[in-house]
Amino acid sequence: MVNRREFLRQAGIGGGVVVFGAKALPALAMPNTKNMARYGLRDETGSAHSLMPLPYAYDALEPVIDEQTMRLHHDKHHAGYVKGLINAENKLAEARETGDYALIKHYEREAAFHGSGHILHSIFWENLSPNGGGEPKGDLAMAINKTFGNFEKFKAQMIAATNSVEGSGWGVLAYQVMFKDLVILQAEKHQNLTQWGAIPLLVIDVWEHAYYLKYQNRRAEFVQNIFNIINWKDVAARYDSARI
Repeated sequence: MVNRREFLRQAGIGGGVVVFGAKALPALAMPNTKNMARYGLRDETGSAHSLMPLPYAYDALEPVIDEQTMRLHHDKHHAGYVKGLINAENKLAEARETGDYALIKHYEREAAFHGSGHILHSIFWENLSPNGGGEPKGDLAMAINKTFGNFEKFKAQMIAATNSVEGSGWGVLAYQVMFKDLVILQAEKHQNLTQWGAIPLLVIDVWEHAYYLKYQNRRAEFVQNIFNIINWKDVAARYDSARI
């Protein structure tokens, strides 16, 4: 297995300008570049986007998610979003230097699409754990009970919302800053149907590449099984950070 630096070199993921600072990404509440690097948003210098390594082995989430799917999902799809984001930002930087904005609409969309994909996948890997499952505890559990009635009602709504995403996208449990409350959202094509100010806490990927090798068209089975590996400690930590 190649190390992280060698993988990035082979994948052609180099440097790029950074659009997303800590204030632009309150969802992760990162106080320093070391943590930014951990979550895959910047490299160790804090200057370039990078692909974080998985926090567990490729086969660690079996039988819910198989090793082959994890390798393709992380090493190809997520890496592609990182590369696409860097390219879009480089093109936008070039446009600023030359004053040529003929392709501004295209590269703004590319930055939104690939940037959203990179952010959501960086959260997704941390949201999962081979030791996950069960139910949340503490303040997050109380907030879920307050907003949704109880955990089972939350789970039922989260599953239903995720399963009914049209085409490709994500089910998202978020903290809505302006409402000071939890909210369940659908995100189509990464960046569509979200809310301004909503901070993602738990995301479930239902693009076909996330499950098709094992589940084929059985999206509902995949989403149901995901709850067996959710890392509630990570979700709770994000909730605590979002309220600061």
